[in-house]
Amino acid sequence: MRMLVFFDLPMVTKAEKREYVQFRRFLLNDGYDMIQWSVYGRLLSGLDDQEKHQKRLTDNLPPAGSVRCMTVTEKQFAGIKLLVGAPRFAEKKSSASQLMLF
Repeated sequence: MRMLVFFDLPMVTKAEKREYVQFRRFLLNDGYDMIQWSVYGRLLSGLDDQEKHQKRLTDNLPPAGSVRCMTVTEKQFAGIKLLVGAPRFAEKKSSASQLMLF
């Protein structure tokens, strides 16, 4: 499974920019990879892992803006069609089969 996080945060004041940076840093430190601007994703090993990371995400939400979370299966995620551009390195480096090795 994969958890996808979509967000749109205000960045007008210095405080809002700081909150954006802190939230983005939390995502990266928690194992999320940037899929594209304001869209981050991470591999999950099951429903327990989903609940754990959902709670961690909720505990680290910024006070303003819009943050959405969606969980999809590996098969659904693999069905994403890249219409323009090239896959990022982070998209190439991890797969569900690698997760099974751990």
